[in-house]
Amino acid sequence: MTSWDDLLQAVSRRAGDKRGAGEAGVRLLEERLGVRLPPDYREFLTVTGGWNPDTPMCPPLRPPAQVGWTRDVDPDLAEGWGDDLPPVPDEEYFLYGPEQDCALHFRSEYLRDTLHVSDWDDGQVVLLNPRIVSPGGEWEAWDYANWHPGAVRYRSFRELLEVVYADGLAQPN
Repeated sequence: MTSWDDLLQAVSRRAGDKRGAGEAGVRLLEERLGVRLPPDYREFLTVTGGWNPDTPMCPPLRPPAQVGWTRDVDPDLAEGWGDDLPPVPDEEYFLYGPEQDCALHFRSEYLRDTLHVSDWDDGQVVLLNPRIVSPGGEWEAWDYANWHPGAVRYRSFRELLEVVYADGLAQPN
C-alpha cells in the first residue's frame, strides 16, 4: 500500500503547475461550509488543491471552490435514494473492508449531509460523511458508484484515497 506522504507527493507531481489550496484556501472552504474539515482531507487540499487522475475508477477530486454539501450540489442524489431501507445496527454498519455489505449496511439518511468532494465520473463519486467522525476527527468516506449498490465505506478520506486512487497513481502519465 502506498504511504500517505508518497501518495500526496505523487499527486502533487502529477498536478504539474497546479498549486495546492494552501492553508488560507482550506480555511475559506471551511468558512463557506461552516465546518472544520477532517485532518487528512485538509492536508490533501492544502498540498494538492484537488486532482484529476484521468484514469478509470478514479473520479476527479474537486478543487475547494467546487466542493459542497451533496444536498446543495446534487439534490437529486441527496433526496432520491434508499428511503425504504431498514435501519442498520451499529455492529453491522461499522464493518469496513471486505466484510461490509455496501447495500444492506448503508444508512441512506446520511446521504444528504455528505460532502461532495469529487465530480461524477462514469457513475462514481466520492463523498465524505460528517455524521461518522473518528476520535482523531476523520470523517467516514464513501465510494458511491452505480456498479455497486449503496456505498463502499472507508474509515477516512486517506483510507479511501490509498485504496481507490493508488491504482491510478500506478498508471503511466
